[in-house]
Amino acid sequence: MYFSYYESPLGRMLLGGTEEGLSGLWISEQKYYAATMDEEMIQRDDLPIFEQTKKWLDRYFNKEQPDPKELKLAPKGTDFRKTVWDILLKIPYGQTTSYGAIAKSITESRKGSKTSARAVGGAVGHNPISIIIPCHRVVGSDGSLTGFASGLDKKVWLLQHEDVIL
Repeated sequence: MYFSYYESPLGRMLLGGTEEGLSGLWISEQKYYAATMDEEMIQRDDLPIFEQTKKWLDRYFNKEQPDPKELKLAPKGTDFRKTVWDILLKIPYGQTTSYGAIAKSITESRKGSKTSARAVGGAVGHNPISIIIPCHRVVGSDGSLTGFASGLDKKVWLLQHEDVIL
């Protein structure tokens, strides 16, 4: 497991991953910081996935709307969390969805096995690849800005950066 840092407009970010792909991207001091990195990490700034991720982030912060599919993502989590994170990857730049809408989508795909918005919220909150897996694009059913592991101020910043009308 390797790590590198990226200096962003939101503060220092920690990147974690292997030759297999990016496992984590955390904003400094966020909740669950490096929580899925359960082994010792060695700094390696020249890892190809880190170089690609830094270029992706440069483009994102320059409002170029890079596609997350450009990166090999390898987040660690339960099957349910991975299902939620896959749905997050489908939220277009500059748009939002609600926890309830995600829960409804999962319920429909499971043919009736009910999924709660609260369960979705837990999975969204534990997203280990901030920004690229866009958990900041999930809001309350009434459009309210509910939790964000890095703080609501950063969620607001990201949504405004994407020209979302708040």
